[in-house]
Amino acid sequence: MAGDQAMSKTGILYGVGVGPGDPELMTVKAWRLISSAGTIAYLSANGSDSTARAIASPFIDPDTDEIIIDMPMRVERAPAQAAYADAARRIAARLVDGEDVVMLCEGDPFFYGSFMYVFERLSETFKCVVVPGVTSISAASAAIGHPLVARDEVLKVLPATMDADHLLAELSTTSAAAIIKVGRHFGKVKSILSRLNLVYDATAITRATHSDQTVRSVAEIDEDSLPYFTTIIVRQAAKR
Repeated sequence: MAGDQAMSKTGILYGVGVGPGDPELMTVKAWRLISSAGTIAYLSANGSDSTARAIASPFIDPDTDEIIIDMPMRVERAPAQAAYADAARRIAARLVDGEDVVMLCEGDPFFYGSFMYVFERLSETFKCVVVPGVTSISAASAAIGHPLVARDEVLKVLPATMDADHLLAELSTTSAAAIIKVGRHFGKVKSILSRLNLVYDATAITRATHSDQTVRSVAEIDEDSLPYFTTIIVRQAAKR
């Protein structure tokens, strides 16, 4: 490929962050690209409805072509890698024909976003543009009306999928944390927060900014699991 000259003959892949849930939290740039897109792409987890598409739906033209990427949600990495490879192949076919493709991404494309795996497969061959979006962590902080960090505090972003010892070590050395991907790992997370005497400093926000958003103190939750799209904000009052 001869650099930018070759790229100019092909389409552009846009990875567009649609934010955490409320369509009004999308950026103007995201709205512009989605509303004028000839082709959009998005993930469909285990064949279910796409959250990213649902967020962007008010702005999608009925005549827009849609590339639905079936994503098997499993612990094993091989099925997901195969899905990303298939997505890259299907999107590349459109780009080669000179079509632009807008890939919808929940939150921000490069913040734990699946778009990064399509990006790494296509960015060396095609022009790719990343459009940032509001993250679930920012949305969760706004939902509970508490800043994430102040002054010289350090915020840790911790996936609940981490093993218990690692998560315990990370939480024991921070005054502020955002725990994501909670889902079936909630029981483990609550147990660790209790051991560290942080359970009363922790708030669980599920589906932040969606119409069915819930906000609960972790100490008051008895379930062993919560929806996947739950963020736990931990901020130690004594250190503020």
